[in-house]
Amino acid sequence: MRPLIVSEFMTLDGVVEAPGGETTHPHAGWSIPFTSDEVIAAKLQETREAGTLLLGRRTFDQFAGAWPSRDGELADLMNGLPKTVVTSRAGDPGWNGERLPEPVRSSITTLKQGDGDPILVVGSASLVRALLVWGLVDELRLLVCPVMVGGGLRIFPDDREAWRFELARLQRFDAGAVLHTYRLTGG
Repeated sequence: MRPLIVSEFMTLDGVVEAPGGETTHPHAGWSIPFTSDEVIAAKLQETREAGTLLLGRRTFDQFAGAWPSRDGELADLMNGLPKTVVTSRAGDPGWNGERLPEPVRSSITTLKQGDGDPILVVGSASLVRALLVWGLVDELRLLVCPVMVGGGLRIFPDDREAWRFELARLQRFDAGAVLHTYRLTGG
């Protein structure tokens, strides 16, 4: 069984949109002041451990437009990892990606039941929200930056359901971000 790990940059007010400068938010790039060599090393290790990336189409398209032109070990890993893309678009997504067959929920369950290294989900707010509702997330890694941006995309469902997680790890970085790692314990 492959664990499904969600990893997000997040503001204090729960926003995950545009941490790196994407043009979708008026405060785009809000994570940049809190991204240190330590944070990059943690992200690098997380990516080394992954067996595949599971991405929503918008995140996949943004990454496919950004990562191929970058250099370094993290870029090599991001470009080399197989990617499973949740999309309704027909055709080959390119960039070492393959479309996830429908229905999405059962296909992700099947992906998790296979052998291999962890499935890593980054960005992809709408996908993450569905994964949480479906109970398919094994671990949440929230890199919380000490900033509020007043609104934007969030990953948590607004359905008044209760989900219980246990804190598995807490890591503070000198630049001010704190990585909270949670594991699902039940509903």
